[in-house]
Amino acid sequence: MKEMQDIVRAFEVASSENKQTALATVVQVQGSSYRRPGARMLVTEDGQLTGAISGGCLEGDALRKARLAMAQQKKMLITYDTTDDDDAKLGVGLGCNGIIKILIEPIRPEDPANPVSILRTFLSKRQVAVLVTLFSGQNRAAHQPGTCLYLPENGLLVGRVAEQPLQEQLLADAREALLTQTSRTKTYTQADCSFTGFIEVLRPQVSLVVVGAGNDAIPVTAMAALLGWRITVIDGRSNYATAARFPAAHAVHVAKPEQVPDQLTLDAQTVLVLMTHNYNYELALLRQLLPQHLPYVGVLGPKKKLNRLVNELQEEGLGLSEAAIRGLYGPVGLDIGAETSEEIALSILSEIKAVLAQRAGGLLRERTGAIHAPVPEGQNETLLRKEQEIPMNCSIRIA
Repeated sequence: MKEMQDIVRAFEVASSENKQTALATVVQVQGSSYRRPGARMLVTEDGQLTGAISGGCLEGDALRKARLAMAQQKKMLITYDTTDDDDAKLGVGLGCNGIIKILIEPIRPEDPANPVSILRTFLSKRQVAVLVTLFSGQNRAAHQPGTCLYLPENGLLVGRVAEQPLQEQLLADAREALLTQTSRTKTYTQADCSFTGFIEVLRPQVSLVVVGAGNDAIPVTAMAALLGWRITVIDGRSNYATAARFPAAHAVHVAKPEQVPDQLTLDAQTVLVLMTHNYNYELALLRQLLPQHLPYVGVLGPKKKLNRLVNELQEEGLGLSEAAIRGLYGPVGLDIGAETSEEIALSILSEIKAVLAQRAGGLLRERTGAIHAPVPEGQNETLLRKEQEIPMNCSIRIA
């Protein structure tokens, strides 16, 4: 998410300086790679790079290709095949053992539906959305449609593929992705040519609510800012909950427990960490928030404290579902031997990331499967040709 934010900011600066830009997007990966589909990098005509499409191996070559795409004002698909042990012939030492396809799109600032403008629109609202990028993987010299459809939860479609029935099928697949919350790739066949659609589910940035404004909360907010998370700090003490103490926070509130829900917008990307060191404050807050079924509520302190909180709430008759209890994490954080407040902050944020990614948070060397789960590939969709709608050269126009 921070990468996307940085790209939008860099694009705005470049546009103000009348610099040409291009957006490079990883659209498909087979095998192993450093970045997964959806990784992006903005390139300016003078060689400034924002974001990353690899661990640094591909950026130099992609920069050259992006400058060519800007000069020609033509979208370009690049394929890097590192399955050959002798990948030095590519001019890059990847060692990834994978095939990586990257789409480069010159950005026209005057086009309100250009890819970066769509990313800006997504960042402006807290809602899940689907972005569809269409490319011809079989024929790199063919027309590359690129970013062609953006569908947020509110259903206000941006972008349009002119030809039918491809437009209808892409929209149907985008709606399905919204429903299943799963990104995928899918091939669409038209007579003797085909296009691949990268149907990408975009989720809002993590909204971290730190309840407690003590000194140990400061490194939590500072580290979360590096991740690009939205940060809210809440405490009942006005001399602690100040913007001066938490410059990385987007909002700082002084509130009693019963006032806290009014200060928040809760959704599937909202996580809370309770570190007030005040048992009664946290008890009153959990009484209101646990029925909301948040994905993560971390409680600082020993396991005995968390058990006492849960038992007391249950004795009061507060019906806590198993899902609500599963969303409680205490003692908060991963077991990394943290001692200092900075180490504890690292432990907490690592656990939050693992929970949201549905990972156990173990050692990667002990993982038996791939580090990055592959993007599912859907079945081919064969589309009947309509001579009056789909030209023989199979080019796709973006309206």
